[in-house]
Amino acid sequence: MLDDRAKLLLKALVERYIADGQPVGSRTLSRAAGIELSPATVRNVMADLEELGLIASPHTSAGRIPTARGYRLFVDTMLTAERPAMTEPPAIIGDQPQKVIANAAQVLSNLSQFVGVVMAPRRSSVFRHIEFLRLSVKRILVIIVSPDGDVQNRVVVTEADIAQPRLVEAANFLNQNYAGLAIEQVRERIKSEVQALQNEIASLMQAAVDASSDASAEADEVVISGERNLLAVSDFSSDMGQLRRAFDLFEQKTQLMRLLEVSSQAEGVRIYIGGESRVVPIEELSVVSAPYEVNGQVVGTLGVIGPTRMAYDRMIQIVDITSRLLGNALSHPK
Repeated sequence: MLDDRAKLLLKALVERYIADGQPVGSRTLSRAAGIELSPATVRNVMADLEELGLIASPHTSAGRIPTARGYRLFVDTMLTAERPAMTEPPAIIGDQPQKVIANAAQVLSNLSQFVGVVMAPRRSSVFRHIEFLRLSVKRILVIIVSPDGDVQNRVVVTEADIAQPRLVEAANFLNQNYAGLAIEQVRERIKSEVQALQNEIASLMQAAVDASSDASAEADEVVISGERNLLAVSDFSSDMGQLRRAFDLFEQKTQLMRLLEVSSQAEGVRIYIGGESRVVPIEELSVVSAPYEVNGQVVGTLGVIGPTRMAYDRMIQIVDITSRLLGNALSHPK
């Protein structure tokens, strides 16, 4: 356990390093902490903090920088929100949900000057209209239209070749009997009614259900904005290997999505520092994320990805405000 003096010096060191990005020496630290301590005492405390793995010396310099563990202790126990609130939060606009989400990712990126990430809500499995189009022998294009006008296209392969008139008949049957229901409900009804249908139409309906389920399962998407902002971060400029690893991370959207899905299960803002998460195993990156709600239900997560040397108090504020703005924009579309 750290005593109050060690906590005060660690807090001052982290804040100073976040502010200017330079290793902090004992004299600078004593002034930054605002307490009267001899240089020898400060050096002894810094040695203790280094032994605990909370700070490290990056090179032969006498200065020290925080480690991921030091940032974690700082965020968990010492972070104070002293920055003034944003007087005019940015508007999140768009005439379609996809545009609203893309705008939210851009807002996160612009405000943080790092990378903004938004996990889009899972698309509804309810369909308003369905069509079948024969592409070739045993290959059918399934067109599914959701109540909000979202269109999903899937190609399915059937056991038997089905003529276009029969496809029209099958689509008419689905639209007349099941429009407005979720695919899961349709599946249950099909189980009880499928024996009354001709075999070709029965198999086609089941294929349509399976195709739509695949579409729903794959419908999560991550919208990313501002990757290039990392190019301007001095922490990365001297090591392009770090930067390449960062860009590789953004290309692996499924990994990002897993991290965001974990975040969506918790309330409020969550912070992942350095290599804490196996999904983002990069010591130099941190994630500040929060779930967002539509009409009172958590439907997705958004966040900021940037260097561990970030102003966490400001990132928390940016993520929290943006999650509320996005939820409001999607709950009350204009």
